[in-house]
Amino acid sequence: MIECKEDAITSKTTISRLPKYLRYVKQMIERGEENISSTKMAEALCLNAIQVRKDLALISPVSGRPKLGFSAQELVVALEEFLGCNNVKDALLVGVGGLGRTLLSYEGFKNYGLNIVAAFDIKSELMNKKINDINIFPMSKLSDIAERLSIKMGIITVPASTAQAVADKMVESGIMAIWNFAPTHLKLPDNIAVKNEDLAASLAVLSRELKDALNRQL
Repeated sequence: MIECKEDAITSKTTISRLPKYLRYVKQMIERGEENISSTKMAEALCLNAIQVRKDLALISPVSGRPKLGFSAQELVVALEEFLGCNNVKDALLVGVGGLGRTLLSYEGFKNYGLNIVAAFDIKSELMNKKINDINIFPMSKLSDIAERLSIKMGIITVPASTAQAVADKMVESGIMAIWNFAPTHLKLPDNIAVKNEDLAASLAVLSRELKDALNRQL
């Protein structure tokens, strides 16, 4: 049985790779594979095999069996436990625009233990409506619902100009982790966990890589 090393110090970069491993192993199980080689996993994900083995060592006290690798089922259990996929984390979302609606409609979050239980916006025409069976409330109800349901995670999908105010409101309401999709830097207390998703920056990187790839073809 694979056991997680709960006291391991794990970098954010390492943690960001673990969901990729989990998706890969689940895909292999669907194809009938019972054992997973870290070398093949590295090749499939275009990663360094040594790095993959180091990452897996964080969640497993063993290095796999010679010529067989890891038990696929045990590796899934270990990865899900390490990532907290089995511990459902309720969250609220603020900003029911295009991106907000997309996130509310996405069912895949449940595979990683995230459950969006309520959404908030300032637009009166959205009140008393639902998206993916998730109720939309006015901002005035955020604190009451967050505190009543003991919600500790918030998702921000509002314009940059209002993101800081929304984040401050979340912190006042007991939110301790914020997933920020607004293109702005949030100033928050040190005890608040923040993950920024800068879509513009990601697009810029992708555009640059496309340009470089096209230039190599010339």
